[in-house]
Amino acid sequence: MTETLSPSQQATRAKILDTAARLFYERGVHAVGVNEIAAEAKASKLSLYRYFPSKERLVAAMLTEHSDRIHDWLVRKTADAPAGPERVLSVFDLLIDWFAQPGYHGCTVVNTVTDTRADPAIAAIARRHLARYRRLLESRIQEAGLTDAPRLARQLLLLIEGASVVVSIDDTTDAGADARAAADRLLAAARPQGGHSTARSPG
Repeated sequence: MTETLSPSQQATRAKILDTAARLFYERGVHAVGVNEIAAEAKASKLSLYRYFPSKERLVAAMLTEHSDRIHDWLVRKTADAPAGPERVLSVFDLLIDWFAQPGYHGCTVVNTVTDTRADPAIAAIARRHLARYRRLLESRIQEAGLTDAPRLARQLLLLIEGASVVVSIDDTTDAGADARAAADRLLAAARPQGGHSTARSPG
């Protein structure tokens, strides 16, 4: 949107986005209509379409906002972790805590891509989300002085995304701890010759 919104309009738009995000996450994109979102957000359908001209635009805006929020959260919450492999593993620790939250139903980005059958606009947002994830992991790996950061970041991202899917299906957080343990081993193997990992084992 290019127009400047008043504080009340910004609040209405944010309420619609928050409501859409919650309902889509609980029941899926196709199971929730714009009428229900407007009613739950206590906004008129006209207001909803003013900010989001179509349901597809609403889904894209919701996913973009979610991706931004998750990325900022990951960066902020791991920035002060102890330097070295622990800072890399702090990403896993944070996500394990998230997996254990009541109502966790998997990764919103993966769920939305699946719900929309990889709609091109949604897939593009998802690719940017994963790219930022990889850059964060790569940055933490480089800070730890480990080797082959790009490849290792890709491997760690596979562990994270795989764990998020398995946790949502198995109804247990064991996959998160297993992913962290596998990440610990990968980080230890990436230490320069003669180096020692400072990472702790889970549990």
